[in-house]
Amino acid sequence: MNRIVRSFLAASLALAAGVAAVPNSVAQNQGNVIKLATLVPDGSVWDLGLKQMGAEWSQATGGRVSLRIYPGGVAGDENAIVRKMRIGQIQAASLTVGGLSEIDPAFKAFAIPMFFASYPELRAVLDKMTPLLRERLEAKGFVMLNWGHGGWVYVFAKQPVSSVADLKKTKLWVGTGDDKMNGLWKSKGYQPVSVSATDILTGVQSGMLDAIYVTPVAAVALQWFRQTPNMCAQGLAPLVGATVISKAAWNKIAPEDQAKILAACRKLEARLEREVPRQDTLSVRVMESRGLKVSPVSAAQAAEWKLEAEDFARQMRGAVVPEEVMDLARRERDAFRARAGGAK
Repeated sequence: MNRIVRSFLAASLALAAGVAAVPNSVAQNQGNVIKLATLVPDGSVWDLGLKQMGAEWSQATGGRVSLRIYPGGVAGDENAIVRKMRIGQIQAASLTVGGLSEIDPAFKAFAIPMFFASYPELRAVLDKMTPLLRERLEAKGFVMLNWGHGGWVYVFAKQPVSSVADLKKTKLWVGTGDDKMNGLWKSKGYQPVSVSATDILTGVQSGMLDAIYVTPVAAVALQWFRQTPNMCAQGLAPLVGATVISKAAWNKIAPEDQAKILAACRKLEARLEREVPRQDTLSVRVMESRGLKVSPVSAAQAAEWKLEAEDFARQMRGAVVPEEVMDLARRERDAFRARAGGAK
C-alpha cells in the first residue's frame, strides 16, 4: 500500500475513530427518533460525520433526541427523499443543491457552472445569503440545521475531456426532475441524459452515460472513477449541501434540546469545511495511483470554459434561479473579489 493511499485511509479512520469515541449508551434510550435520509455513501467522510453528530445529539439531550441515518440512497433519490419528508415518512435529510432546489429554486444559485472560484469566496457568499435561504426554507415547512460541504465538482468521463467541445460529444449525466435545466443543456448543444443519482453507475456501465460530474471524494468512495477514468482539470462548482428537518418534527423538540442539536450541527459543518477540501486532494492522488488520468486544460480552453459558464449564468437568471437571489449572489461574490484584490 503506497503512502498516498495510507494517508487517505488514515484520514478516514481518524473520522471513524471520532465516531467510536462518542459514548452511545444514552442513545439506547431513543426518545424522539429523527429519521434522516441522504445519498452520501455509507462509511464516507460525510456519513461518519453524520453518525458522530447523531451520537452527540443523543448524548447532549440525555437520549431525548436521537438520529437514525439512512445513507447511500436507500430511501431513494433526493426527489423521493423530499417527497417522503413532506408526508412525514422521514423527518430530516442531508441534501445536495439538487434536493434543496426541490424545496426552493433559490438553491440553484449554487449550481451555476464556474460561478465561484474558491472556497473562501463561496463561504463569504453563503454567510450573506444564509438568512434569506433559511427564511425561504421555513416558508416551505423546513428548518436548516447546517450547511454541508461536498468538495469541488469535476467532470469524469470515459474519454479525455479538456474543452467545451469535448464535453458536448459525451452523453452527459444530469439529474432527474429539472426540465428547465435539462432544456438549457440541450439548447447549448450538449447531450444530457437524465438519470437518477442512484442509477449513475448502471448508466455508465450500460453505455447510457459517457460522462458524469462529481467530487473526487465521492468518485473514489463510490468507485465511479473506474468506469470514468478521465478527469477534466477544470473544476465546475463547489458541491453545496445542507441538512434540513421538517418544521413539524423540529417543533416537537424542546427549545433547550434544539439549542444542543444546533451546536452539534455547527460542529459538523465546521469539520466538513476543514476536512473535505483536503480529502478531495487526497482522493485525486489515490485515484491517480489507480489509473485515473487528469486531462489538462490550456489557457485558451480555460477562457472558453469561462465564457460558457457566463452564458449559463445569463440564461439561468430568472428562468432557473430567481432573479433577486441570483443578483444577491453575484453582488456578494463580486464584493468579496473586490476586497480580495480583483475578480478571479
